[in-house]
Amino acid sequence: MFASIVVGTDGSETAREAVRQAVELAVRVGAELEIVSAYEPVAEGRLRDETRQAPRDLQWAVNARDDVDVTLAEAADAARAGGIEARTYARQGDPADAILDVAEERGADLIVVGNKGMTGARRFLLGSVPNRVSHHAPCSVLIIRTA
Repeated sequence: MFASIVVGTDGSETAREAVRQAVELAVRVGAELEIVSAYEPVAEGRLRDETRQAPRDLQWAVNARDDVDVTLAEAADAARAGGIEARTYARQGDPADAILDVAEERGADLIVVGNKGMTGARRFLLGSVPNRVSHHAPCSVLIIRTA
C-alpha cells in the first residue's frame, strides 16, 4: 500500500497530531517514515548577537536551525515511542516546498499534513500549506482533520 510516508511538522498541535497518525499508519503498513520541517533564514546580525549572548562553550551550537532541530527531535522521539525509526529533514524555505521536495526525493507514496489553515474562510487562502501540498504533490495526500 504505502512504502514511504512523508509527514510535515512545525511543532504545532495540528502537526503533532499529523505526526502521531503518520506514525501509526507507518507501523501498520510497514512503511518508512520521513519527517520534514522548514525554517526561515535568520539575519546574520541577529545570529551574531545570539551567539555572543550564549555561554562561550555553547556558542558553536547557535544556528538558524535551532528551533526546527528541536521540532524534528520531538517528532522523531514520538515516532520511536510509537515503534518506528524515522528520518528527519530540516529544510530552509517554504514549508510546502520542503514537504514536496522530500516527497519527490524519497519517492514517497503518501504525504501526511495537518489541516491547520483549512477551516472557515482560511481554507481558500492559496498560501496554506495543506492546500499547496494537496495541489502539487507527486503522490497521495492525507490531510488530518484536527479542528
